[in-house]
Amino acid sequence: MYSAIARNKRNTWFILGAFILLLGAVGVLAGWLAGNNWWITAFILVFAAGYATFQYFFADREAIAMAGATPVSQTDAPRYYRLVENLCIATGTPMPRLYVVEDPAPNAFATGRKPEEASITVTTGLFELMSDRELEGVLGHELGHIRNYDIRVSLIVFGLVVAVGILADIFLRFAFFGGGRRGGNGQAQLLFVLFGVVAAIVAPLLAGAVQAAISRQREYLADATSAMTTRDPDGLASALGKLAESGAPLRKANTSMAHLWIADPLKPNALARMFATHPPLAERIERLHTMGGQF
Repeated sequence: MYSAIARNKRNTWFILGAFILLLGAVGVLAGWLAGNNWWITAFILVFAAGYATFQYFFADREAIAMAGATPVSQTDAPRYYRLVENLCIATGTPMPRLYVVEDPAPNAFATGRKPEEASITVTTGLFELMSDRELEGVLGHELGHIRNYDIRVSLIVFGLVVAVGILADIFLRFAFFGGGRRGGNGQAQLLFVLFGVVAAIVAPLLAGAVQAAISRQREYLADATSAMTTRDPDGLASALGKLAESGAPLRKANTSMAHLWIADPLKPNALARMFATHPPLAERIERLHTMGGQF
């Protein structure tokens, strides 16, 4: 587990650096296509560095806002608070802030750059569907993300995926509304338009692939962490089984934060399966049952 935590911390800075370098290269190309207008390159570099910094500090609040979550106290949700508090006492983890989303689809996610600033969000559907034993397994999974620093990496990816989408939209609009005319070259104008169109199409696909690659192994690790914390892997396995049977998408699902939830919050289709941010629930359940046989 400690090696996984160290790896997640390293990955945070690697992803941030790679993002800034990639957008810098894109900026150089865009400046050249626009007729050597290097102010475009400077704008993209400043945007990349500024947005990456902003997302590092504020992506958790952005995710909570996009999910439509509201904070709850011990008085508002005593069952929720009690289960999380017991898990925190058992693991020596600071008590996270608690949020609830009014949605019948059962799901949950964790946010925060570090355990001292973390939060857990669950849907009302999760409370209605799960027993205390199963809910403890789910909350142990989310607390596992917090303890393993998974959510730092997840939130950075979430923020940068949003940034890529914004930048692709800017390129597309700039291409069609005369950005390439400054070069005085019809061929350069055509290339700039094509560049904008390709960026708008490829960016979401690339973002989905990156999310999927980073997310899947984190889910297995969080499942294992929950099993070790609760000493009851079959409880989480039962909860995942109910999530599989439910299969209901969130009413307010957002593709850029799909990888944060414990189960895929989107309506499944061929493209979604191709870029799935979560390993199949059946495989996760099988691994947990195997762990259960070892306790």
